[in-house]
Amino acid sequence: MKKTITVLQLYPNDMNIYGDNGNVLVLLRRLEWYGYAPRHITYNPGDTLPEEVDIVVGGGGQDSGQDAIHADLIAIGPRLKQWADKGVPMLLVCGLYQLFGHSFTTLEGRVLTGIGVLDLTTQGTTERLIGNIVTTTKEFGDIIGYENHSGQTYLGDTALPFAKVIKGAGNNATEGHEGARYNNVIGTYLHGSVLPKNPALADFFIAAAIKCAHNETLPKNAINDTYAQQARKIARSRPR
Repeated sequence: MKKTITVLQLYPNDMNIYGDNGNVLVLLRRLEWYGYAPRHITYNPGDTLPEEVDIVVGGGGQDSGQDAIHADLIAIGPRLKQWADKGVPMLLVCGLYQLFGHSFTTLEGRVLTGIGVLDLTTQGTTERLIGNIVTTTKEFGDIIGYENHSGQTYLGDTALPFAKVIKGAGNNATEGHEGARYNNVIGTYLHGSVLPKNPALADFFIAAAIKCAHNETLPKNAINDTYAQQARKIARSRPR
């Protein structure tokens, strides 16, 4: 019998505006290719949060989407923080990346308190950071995607940036960093969706999940990523 890996998708009804659902599809399919039985659970405000999960994925949304899920996120925040501290791998994109920090201040001055998994704050601005983006990391090589956000994020003293920007803006217009990382939690502004074009990053989440759940490691070179590499090449060549 195949071993199960549970993938929890946070707030797909409100936080999936830029096709971030593609990240979930990639994880589910790659888990199948690696010989596991993926279990996909969606969670929206008012649903019952599972006691345990193996991977958490959350996407981006407009300010209205953040408003819609904010109270519920604060309510389940302690459980999410426990999972993050335990090492559960999580991918948070754009709007949920912001709310996993300490706060998001809108352009109008309203403050949405975050759940504090990541040491960062975000300020809404009139400047929109939009376009193709290429970043680089020591662990995963280059990470390629598309950013579209007016919130500018600033890391605190204990936060680690996820990547260094090669082309594009990243967290904000001045510092040259993209995303943030804590344990196996990665927050990022990269849409695209980000995982289809970055299989090494997708496999990081899967490897962390199966290590924690089943004390197993991923086999090397088990998946043919030719199409992903072609997509990366094309995306890298596009203008900002």
